[in-house]
Amino acid sequence: MSFIEDLQWRGLLADCTDLDALTKRLSEGPITLYCGFDPTGDSLHVGHLMGQLTLKRFQLAGHHVLALAGGATGMVGDPSGRSSERNLLTREQLSHNIACIKGQLSKLLDFDAPANPARLVDNADWTAPISLLDFLRDVGKYFSVNVMLAKDSVKSRMEGDSGISYTEFSYQLLQAHDFLHLRDKFACELQIGGSDQWGNITAGTDLIRKKLAVPAWGWTFPLITKSDGTKFGKTASGAVWLDPEKTSAYKLYQFFVNTEDAKVSEYLRKFTFLSRSEIEELEAKHAANPGPREAHKALAREVTRLVHGQAALDAALKASDILFGAEIGDTTEEVFRDVVGEIPTQSVSTAQLDAPGFGLTDALVHAGLSQSKGQAKKDIEGGGVYINNVKCADIAKTLTPADLLFGKHVLLRKGKRTYAVLNVA
Repeated sequence: MSFIEDLQWRGLLADCTDLDALTKRLSEGPITLYCGFDPTGDSLHVGHLMGQLTLKRFQLAGHHVLALAGGATGMVGDPSGRSSERNLLTREQLSHNIACIKGQLSKLLDFDAPANPARLVDNADWTAPISLLDFLRDVGKYFSVNVMLAKDSVKSRMEGDSGISYTEFSYQLLQAHDFLHLRDKFACELQIGGSDQWGNITAGTDLIRKKLAVPAWGWTFPLITKSDGTKFGKTASGAVWLDPEKTSAYKLYQFFVNTEDAKVSEYLRKFTFLSRSEIEELEAKHAANPGPREAHKALAREVTRLVHGQAALDAALKASDILFGAEIGDTTEEVFRDVVGEIPTQSVSTAQLDAPGFGLTDALVHAGLSQSKGQAKKDIEGGGVYINNVKCADIAKTLTPADLLFGKHVLLRKGKRTYAVLNVA
């Protein structure tokens, strides 16, 4: 199976300006391509993974990849996929965001590869020095307003209540100019992006054809959605970020392990570098017996390892095991914090804990695991109560400092999967 055929099998092709010509060009040798990331926040989220992972696939295949940080376009805001205009960011905000995103990109792309190291470029470097008059004369004159109005990203906004500002309307010219600059300075022949970028990408290929009279291609991959068509990468608590300070490796792992059954095959193909035979084997196991969720776990492992590394994956797996009753052992406080963030937590004062008579029965009631002390005694006597995942059948048990994890937590469990944490303050 060729490289292009593998991308198609994985469902990574939504559209291409001329697939036959691009396939022929790729057969002739390495190509330079780019994907842009506007720094509208200080972290990318899982919805951005498609661009990064597709660049990585090209890099692994021997091609030269450019990751573009939109220091200039980020100041304007892309109207694609938006029903309203973004808040404009200051230069200071953009500089901070770009610095953060650079670190995230470097985890997935190899900037030290001997033969084809990835490169990070910032479109502010070549856009900021251009005067408005020069831009209108050298770029704007090549665009028909009629064609610009026909772009889906513009049409959808014009048909809405808020309309579109001239600032956002000009975004496609800026992105087209980026492609022109990269084609001229870096021999970049291909731009990739999500399917909502089709209009912006083809604006660039048209500009290159008119100004340089050399080939250039555009490639889009499908936007990832849930089964109900809603946006991928959102949870009840918000976006799933690639920055571990915003979304821990454990929560990223849990996000993918909880993938809908109907989507797990698609996500395995698009988000992992597992081979076709490995993925098809997981698909067959899932079809035969979905209960063990082997496909989901493989997906979560691969993505977490890619984004955060093996050590973070190991910690995430440890935190996950704790919630399945594993011994806490040498778990670090950082890992345990991830556990605490996933289950009900109640505070208890040191004075309460030290008070005579505050025993395990009181703790179970205080934590909400038992409705009364009488019920708590029955739960303990029934053998279904655990302190820090160790069974306790002593109804006279009192909690002591020796029961505190990291000097301040007690993990309580009733039955197989009903947990609560007492935080001692």
